Order: sequence, then C-alpha cells, then structure tokens
Amino acid sequence: MKKHPIIWFYILAFGISWLGMISAALGSHRIAPFDSPYIQLLSIFYAVGPALAAVIVARTADGKTGVQNLLKGLTRWRVGLVWYIVAVLGSLTLLITAQGLTKLLGFSAIVVTPQVDLSPYFVMGLMVNFFANMCEEIGWRGFALPRLQKRHNALMATLIVGILWSFWHLPIVFLVGNPMAEYPFLWFIIILANAFIYTWIYNSTKGSILLVALFHGSLNVWGLFIPGVSPIAYALVNCVVAIILIAVFGKANLSRQKRVYAG
Repeated sequence: MKKHPIIWFYILAFGISWLGMISAALGSHRIAPFDSPYIQLLSIFYAVGPALAAVIVARTADGKTGVQNLLKGLTRWRVGLVWYIVAVLGSLTLLITAQGLTKLLGFSAIVVTPQVDLSPYFVMGLMVNFFANMCEEIGWRGFALPRLQKRHNALMATLIVGILWSFWHLPIVFLVGNPMAEYPFLWFIIILANAFIYTWIYNSTKGSILLVALFHGSLNVWGLFIPGVSPIAYALVNCVVAIILIAVFGKANLSRQKRVYAG
C-alpha cells in the first residue's frame, strides 16, 4: 500500500462500496437472500466505502499522521462566506438552469420528483445524506485528488477521479427505481462533468472537504425540490460549466489558488 496508495485506495473503495451496492441492487429485484432486511444492512458499505478505504490506506502508508492529514479537510471551514454561498446556491443554480433548458428545448423529464415534507424523518434523511456525501468526499477529493494532483495537473487529475467516480456508480444502474437506470450513459457524463466543479471548489478552498461535501449534499437535496429536469439538459449544463471552469482558470489548477496536493 505504501508503494501504490492510489491503486489500493480504489481497489478497497470499489470492493467495500460494491458489496453494499450489489446487495441493494439484487434485493431490489427480490432475489433471495438479498431481499432480506438483514442483508440490506450491507448497503451501509455503499456510503462508507470511499472514506473507509482512504483511512485504511492512509493509516497503512503513513500511520496516524496520514489519517490526521487526511481528515484535516473536514475542519477547514474558514474559507470565506462566498464559498458557502457557492456550495449551497451553486447547486441550486445548476438545477434551475437545467430545468429552464428542459422547458426551452422541449426535453422529456421522465424522472418524477417525489413529494417531500419537513418531517423529522425527512430531516433525519438530510443528515444521513450529508454523512454519506461526507464519506464519499473523504475518499474522492480528500484522498485521491490531492495525490493525483501531485503527479498531474488539475485537469488530468480530475479526469481520472471523475471517470473512476462515474464507474463506481455502475451497480446503481441495476437498482430498481433509480434515475440512473433510465439513462446510465448520461449520468456517467453528468458525474464526470460534476468532478470539475468539485475540483474547483476543493482547490479554491485550499482543500476543504467540508465545503465539497456541502455542495454534494446540497445538490442531492435541491434535486428533491426542483421537478422536471431532463438528464440531457442537466448533462449539457454541467458540461458547459466544466468547460467554462477549464477555460477561465486553466488546466494547471482549475482555480485561482494553486492546486492542493499531498505532501
């Protein structure tokens, strides 16, 4: 693990998470014994896989110091008010723009947005959502991205993270009722384009996992309230934003700040 931390991270992240994802997908098709509530508890590995993999590799490669350095980004909250606005409202802007484009171009929005209410269960769901997103970002942006940015420019590092992050979602395509099952290729493009926005936020906040997780969580939450968004329109919007970020900030750092890389 010391010689090839990135490779080991992805092996563990995929292995741990897919244990939960594949179990959930098989259970959604009522395939025994995966439809059992006890087996479905394995789905927790889906959420914690990237974080657990990052901690294991960081601990093995660099000891306690490695884990401490990995988790520093969770407490990096003094980043300026503007980045909190970007994290919370930037995600909303993406969805509203995609909604408008859907109507303008007459795209079909097949995915039906569920009705939600601000009940204690919904609030608890938001907390679980944020925890899951935090675990993802500890792995993708907290561990993988800074190590890749040490060897590559931000553009190449983001492409690697984005492609593997997209592929990591593959078992969800087989989950009954999941939006990704309808247009898997489009969602892979969306996730890859999203990765450039995440890198921009991460590098601009000097490595704040907290802010990236806030953006990730906000995107999921706002998605519950913004109906009629076509995956095609959403993919177009995210691709345009990714291209703008590359054009404005350059491939070296994708930010006005220098790219963050592991020491």
